[in-house]
Amino acid sequence: MSIWLTRIIPNPRSDEARRDLTGRHTAMNLHRRLMSLYPDDAGPDPRARFGVLFRIDDTPNGPHLLLQSTHQPDLTQLPDDYGTSHSRPLDPLLDALKPGLTIRYRCAASPVRKPGATTRALYNLPAVVPLTGTHADEWWTRQAHTAGLQPLTLHSHPLDAAQATRTPAQTKNPQRIRHARTRFDGSANITDPDLLRQKITEGIGRGKAYGCGLLSIAPAKNTA
Repeated sequence: MSIWLTRIIPNPRSDEARRDLTGRHTAMNLHRRLMSLYPDDAGPDPRARFGVLFRIDDTPNGPHLLLQSTHQPDLTQLPDDYGTSHSRPLDPLLDALKPGLTIRYRCAASPVRKPGATTRALYNLPAVVPLTGTHADEWWTRQAHTAGLQPLTLHSHPLDAAQATRTPAQTKNPQRIRHARTRFDGSANITDPDLLRQKITEGIGRGKAYGCGLLSIAPAKNTA
């Protein structure tokens, strides 16, 4: 199974690109746009079927979309003026992973804590509590360890929450979705290449359909 990485550089003059990238429902708009690049007969959960993960990276030249999947996207399904795009397989990078290799990482994730029923009742807490600051950093460090990484450096930056609305077929009642997000950047040593390949493929944490959980890595020459 190949892993495909696609970079889309939106055209700032494209009405549809601007619509996807602005407003409260950017995450939902991008989810719909990017899922349109894959076959529509993939069963009840096509995002999971094709391993689709994405992230918006802010650059000096504007936002770039980073899209990862286990199925090569059909980029011809993008509107003609949407922007430029290119896909490449990640297999050479993933095959080269080995213990002790130092890499740089980036992940925009939704760090949360899920209190037990007793704690929720005692402190009147929701079922899922978003984490920020040092609590989010501690969450990421635990996630990194379970992904076969030993973090060396960590820089975290809070992002706007990913918001969406969905209507489950069972209830027909719209549900509001909100995933608090933090971007984690830094360097790490690989301790378990197999675990790392698994987490890169599956993503990390909640909100994978809405721009959370994509773990990107690259070889690093130093840890500064």
